[in-house]
Amino acid sequence: MSRSTAGGANLHYINGEWTSGTGSETFESESPATGETLATFQRGTEADVDTALEAADEAFEEWRELSAIDRAEYLWDIYHELRDRHEELGEIVSKECGKEISEGKADVTEAWHMVEWAAGNARHPHGDVVPSEIPSKDAYMRRKPRGVIGCITPWNFPVAIPFWHMAIALVEGNTVVWKPAEQTPWCAQIIAEMFEDAGIPDGVFNMVQGFGDAGAAITDDERVDTVLFTGSAEVGHEIAGKVGGEPGKLAACEMGGKNGIVVTEEADLDIAVHAAVMSSFKTTGQRCVSSERLIVHEDVYDEFKERFVDVAKDVAVGDPLEEETFMGPAIEADHVEKIQRHNELAREEGANVLVDRFELEADEIPDGHAEGHWVGPFVYEIDYESDLRCLNEECFGPHVALLEYSGDIEDAVEIHNDTLYGLAGAVISEDYRQINYFRDHADIGLAYANLPCIGAEVHLPFGGVKKSGNGYPSAREAIEAVTERTAWTMNNSKDIEMAQGLSADIKTED
Repeated sequence: MSRSTAGGANLHYINGEWTSGTGSETFESESPATGETLATFQRGTEADVDTALEAADEAFEEWRELSAIDRAEYLWDIYHELRDRHEELGEIVSKECGKEISEGKADVTEAWHMVEWAAGNARHPHGDVVPSEIPSKDAYMRRKPRGVIGCITPWNFPVAIPFWHMAIALVEGNTVVWKPAEQTPWCAQIIAEMFEDAGIPDGVFNMVQGFGDAGAAITDDERVDTVLFTGSAEVGHEIAGKVGGEPGKLAACEMGGKNGIVVTEEADLDIAVHAAVMSSFKTTGQRCVSSERLIVHEDVYDEFKERFVDVAKDVAVGDPLEEETFMGPAIEADHVEKIQRHNELAREEGANVLVDRFELEADEIPDGHAEGHWVGPFVYEIDYESDLRCLNEECFGPHVALLEYSGDIEDAVEIHNDTLYGLAGAVISEDYRQINYFRDHADIGLAYANLPCIGAEVHLPFGGVKKSGNGYPSAREAIEAVTERTAWTMNNSKDIEMAQGLSADIKTED
């Protein structure tokens, strides 16, 4: 079956078929490093989403009747294909979203880890046996699939995050309609091909390529029982607001952050600098967990600043396909402009700029890559004030503030928590008391000690608090969003006996 039009545009995958859908518009995948067109794709419409949702709705009853183990068999096929195509897919990830090559490969590794966890979980115990007050009663909790799951995923982990959402949803007995990021449709195309290769039943998995209007058509439709979303806070809160007003419908949204690393006076500065550089500049700062605030104790501030600035001035920006590259390009031209606006905002609010590599030197841009979306690190120090926009608004780029603090760990955590976001953070210290205080009092969903604040593992919950999210759409926590829990009680006696001492005697007037 052809996966593209005669004109070369790649298709949607709906109800087990490749289709151009109802729309006539196409869009292109572009390399962020070179500006070249990688492939062309059909742009999905609301009518295409409607067709996909109808297929998913009709496929649900038959799919749910399979055992979880049988459903997982389709995922095991995908797991093996992800492993077999690791090098190839890692390179495609780096070409399409600009992450340096080790990150591209790690994206694929994370995907197969998630599929492995989800498929393996099919053979693990499900539900909880609960004691009853009545000896003759059995009580337990069991889970049932919710129905149709709408998945909307971002560009920065174009292989891993879709499987965060879809692998669990499918193994638990749901059907899926997926709208991938418009910046990375090539990666999405390959994932859809994997589902076709695995022979998953028609309508169980559906993919509609497109833009925000296609995503909105998914979230707004009454046939969708749960929306799993990873992306910006603005879109996520809009989704959560809409879905929250519909009885019985759920949304699990993982969004952005203004993440901070606390470096205490007891820190190992080798670890501190290493962790801060990884957290701030990996993926060109374009992770929801990237650090944009480094909160450093006055006793070690000057040394930390000198060492961090030295690395930021020299960190290797270049071709994402080259092994020696540390930072690739930004995803697109509009995002370069957004990063520039945040850099200028910091200047306007009184920042002392320590590193400004926003405009790279000509010899820093690889040959043949002049049309790429290049940016370098921007590092500044500023006196902490609660209402500074540069310390509260997420940049989503290599834009980092150094904040000097005095006092104890409580003072550092107070600064750390002074943001509307609450996704990720780290503390660097050799004092376990400081570490434990941060663990217990940092208002975040992902906390680290003596590590970068990036690099989560798939079997742990991933999500935040406050403006960063209302759910954890990955690993075991996604199960909460894609299943209904039933409290089941069964009487094994020929008599009825009630809890709490409630009389079961039926009394009549005779």
